[in-house]
Amino acid sequence: MKTIVTFGEIMGRFNTDGFQRLRQCMPGSLNLTFAGAEANVAASVAILGGKAKFVTALPDNDITGACISNLKGLNVDVSQVKKVDYGRMGLYFVERGANQRPGRVIYDREYSSVSLTPGSSYNWEEIFAGAGWFHITGITPALSEISAATSLTALKEAKKRNLKVSCDLNFRKKLWRWKEGMSPENLAQETMRKMIPYIDLVIANEEDAHDVLGITAGNTDVHKGKLDVEKYTDVAREIIRQFPNVDQVAITLRESISATHNNWGAMLFDSSEGKAFFAPMENGKYTPFEIKSIVDRIGGGDSFGAGLIFALNTPGLSGPATAIEFAASSSCLCHSIEGDYNYVSRAEVESLMKGSKSGRVIR
Repeated sequence: MKTIVTFGEIMGRFNTDGFQRLRQCMPGSLNLTFAGAEANVAASVAILGGKAKFVTALPDNDITGACISNLKGLNVDVSQVKKVDYGRMGLYFVERGANQRPGRVIYDREYSSVSLTPGSSYNWEEIFAGAGWFHITGITPALSEISAATSLTALKEAKKRNLKVSCDLNFRKKLWRWKEGMSPENLAQETMRKMIPYIDLVIANEEDAHDVLGITAGNTDVHKGKLDVEKYTDVAREIIRQFPNVDQVAITLRESISATHNNWGAMLFDSSEGKAFFAPMENGKYTPFEIKSIVDRIGGGDSFGAGLIFALNTPGLSGPATAIEFAASSSCLCHSIEGDYNYVSRAEVESLMKGSKSGRVIR
C-alpha cells in the first residue's frame, strides 16, 4: 500500500464522563483527547495496518508536542506537520446524548493555526512523496477563506501527481461563516463545487448531499429516523452526472431511533459497474446494523471513510461490494469506542463481516 495522505485540522477534544452534561461537571474535570476529521482518518487507517501521513499546521508548544506524540504512537507519519509561531490549537467540547436527548458539540476553534496558514507555506512535493491517495473533508474549507484556498491548492497538487483523491463532504453549519452575507449552505455549495472537479471518491452522510449540493434522497427525513434507502442510488447518479470526474460515491445510512440507538449501514455507487452496492447484506437484502447501546457516535463517519479508503487500497478488499462491507463493519465497531479514533484491527472488522455479532468475550 502506498501512503494515504490526509490534510486538515486536529483539535483538543474535551468530553464529560459518561453521559454527564457540561453544566453538571464544571467546575471539575473533563477528559482530553485529540481529534479532527482528517486526523481521525489517518489514525484509523494506521490502526488497521495501512500507511498514513497527516498534514496540518499547529502552534509550536508542548500541547502540540503531546498531540504529535499521540499520532506517532499510532504509526501515523507526522513528518509534515508544520509548527508555526501564530494561531492556536482549536478545541471542541462534547456532551454525549442518551435516549431522546441529543448529543451536543461546542466549537472553540477560531484563529487556529491551520486556518491561518496559506497553501504556499506547505511543501507539497515532500508531502506527497510516496503517496498514492489524498483525503480531505468539507470541514477544512469551512474554517476560513485561507483554509478554503489551501484546500483547493492541496487538491490541485494531488491531481498533478495523479493521486486518487477522496473527500468527505462533512457539512458543519456552525463553521461556514467566513463570508459575510452568505448562508452556511450557500457558502458551502459555492466552495465545494470548485473542489469536487478534483475528486474521485465523494463520501457523504444522509444529509450532506442535500446541504452541500442541493440533491435530496426521495422522502428521507433524517430527524425522524426514516431513510428512503433506495433513493440514494439516484443521489449518487446525480452527483456523477454533475461531476463526471467522480468515479465513486459512498453514503453512510444512519437511522437515528434515539441518541443511543441507531441503525447503521452504507452504500457505494461505482460508475464503472454502473450500480450501487449496499452493506450490510443478509440473504441478498440490505439489513442495517442495529446499534442499541452507542458508546460514542462522534467519529463514526470518519471511521467509515478510513475503512473504505483502507479497503480500496488493499488487495482482496478492493472490490466495491467487499470494500463497502468492510467500511460499514469498521464504522459499526467504532460506535462502541470512546473518542474519535477507531481502535479496531483489520481482523476484528473481518470477524464482524463473517457474522460474529454477539459480542461474546474472546478468551
